[in-house]
Amino acid sequence: MDRTPFFSQEVHSVQETGLPQPLLFDLLLKHAFFEGSISLSTLSERMKLAPATIDSLYRHLQTEQLCETRGMLGEDYAIALTSRGRNMAEVALKKSQYAGPAPVPLAQYKRAILKQAVQVHETAESLKSALGDLVLSDDVIAEIGTALVTGGSIFLYGPTGNGKTSIAERLQRVFNDLVYIPYAVEVSGHIVTVFDPLVHRPEKEQPPAMDRRWMLCRRPMVKAGGEMRAEMLEPQVDESTRICVGPLQMKANNGILLIDDFGRQRISPHELLNRWIVPLDRRTDVLSLSTGVSFEIPFELLVVFATNLPLSDLAEEAFMRRVRNKIKIDAPSDEIFRKLLRRVCHDKSLECTPETEDYLSQQCAKNAPSGLRACFPEDITTLVCGIATFERRAPKLGKDEIDRALRVYFVH
Repeated sequence: MDRTPFFSQEVHSVQETGLPQPLLFDLLLKHAFFEGSISLSTLSERMKLAPATIDSLYRHLQTEQLCETRGMLGEDYAIALTSRGRNMAEVALKKSQYAGPAPVPLAQYKRAILKQAVQVHETAESLKSALGDLVLSDDVIAEIGTALVTGGSIFLYGPTGNGKTSIAERLQRVFNDLVYIPYAVEVSGHIVTVFDPLVHRPEKEQPPAMDRRWMLCRRPMVKAGGEMRAEMLEPQVDESTRICVGPLQMKANNGILLIDDFGRQRISPHELLNRWIVPLDRRTDVLSLSTGVSFEIPFELLVVFATNLPLSDLAEEAFMRRVRNKIKIDAPSDEIFRKLLRRVCHDKSLECTPETEDYLSQQCAKNAPSGLRACFPEDITTLVCGIATFERRAPKLGKDEIDRALRVYFVH
């Protein structure tokens, strides 16, 4: 897998971190406060800073009588906070209970995002391979490929059940390179967390001599559905811990942000589109902290909207103009439907004869006035297998089994 064009060497002094000294002192105090007694090597690992940097911070705290040496573990010191040090740690904890890796400066974060901007060089063959577990027409493949190569945002729209979400979730497969994600970013003395283990997938082997405040990861994909709220687009501060978490688009930078079932979020389509009309156009976003501090970050991500609602009901012309790629995922043709059925049956070890294809296709068309849907083969064969499992017998895709599944599946 290709490496990223951005790389940050490990820093060996407080000055080289690019961070305010008081922020680093507060961070070290909080780590020591939570542990009671902690070694310098453990601090180095927890704060992701070089031993020389930790040693410099420790010497300063020792001079200020904020910590004391409890003993030595080989050539390593075990330290604990003094009464004065604990008092200062408590003051720091009232501002924020964040006690993780040291952040990176905002300016460095911006440079990294711009250097690692998404660039797709797909061909029809490579895209078909990436989406190989889906059955898509050549026209849809061509439209998706064009959208990825030209960049910007994508609207996947059309009737429900035809694979819009499945397509969007697989777009991450086209990326064969890696990006650096920081644990956190420092903004005007505040720490905003970025790395999310539920979103970011680090490489097992991290490069040597790198700044450990970064993690080399696969390009991220962040998915937001009906739970999406307006406040999720700004840094959020937990009321109890005072830890500030970066918004969805910050976590998705250098990757993909999928807005699934667009139009059904807790934030209205109009509000969301107004919020992003400038970022989508100018590729920069302005965020605001609860303290009133505003800051700018790159908006270098592929935003994918998936919806089964009419586009005219969701956005005005000014916004739709900024979304160049609008791809309709329509009902499958009879040929595509049959290919889907054969693939699903193969995966479930079900025999699928031409007569079975004819019958299931005809019955689905009869029961669904809006037409065939790509989800029917998977859903109906799953019901057939479920009925067989309940009856303690081997599944079979015959007319009787199909009819029983259809009675459960369709509303009559």
